[in-house]
Amino acid sequence: MRPVSPVISRNVRGGYEMWKRDEAVRQPAQPAVPTNEAAAAAPAAAAQAVRPDTIKSQNVRDVVNIGKSVVIKGELNGSEDLTIEGHVEGKIELRDHVLTIGPNGKIKAELFAKSVVVLGEVIGNVSASEKVDIRENGSVEGDITSPRVAIAEGAHFRGSVDMAQKTSKAASGPRPAEVKPQPAPQPVMQAQQAQKVG
Repeated sequence: MRPVSPVISRNVRGGYEMWKRDEAVRQPAQPAVPTNEAAAAAPAAAAQAVRPDTIKSQNVRDVVNIGKSVVIKGELNGSEDLTIEGHVEGKIELRDHVLTIGPNGKIKAELFAKSVVVLGEVIGNVSASEKVDIRENGSVEGDITSPRVAIAEGAHFRGSVDMAQKTSKAASGPRPAEVKPQPAPQPVMQAQQAQKVG
């Protein structure tokens, strides 16, 4: 078999096309740009991914909103930040997240969250592991337990505040019983001699 000239043959989809000499010599009519739309869209997607507004939106935490017309009675637990504009009665627990009571929010509940921001009305005890912030026109009637408390001018608060830092479980747990000294055991030799004497 004779070697085939590269002008005569070209690789097409894993095989060789040998009989179309004119096409092998001709230059393609289109410029050498990627025809794959995904390849052409990749630089645009990369540029969009670097834009600052895109980065900001990726860093924003998910926030769930409860609207003005919503009424909830019972327990409310979650693992996202929560903003309440409606009415809630019962217990709200968001231990690792931020709870915001909006200006229209009316709450009659025990609140447990990482941080609580009050712009509306709360009747009940508020416990936060980081901070409680009662903003202007916000109202809290109940006891607050948090290491940091902020009450803005124009806010209403009636209750007590406990700002004691949380202690570790080891420090707050029961202490081990004190070890009372016991009399030293008598040596064996002395005990045997005492038996012979007596």
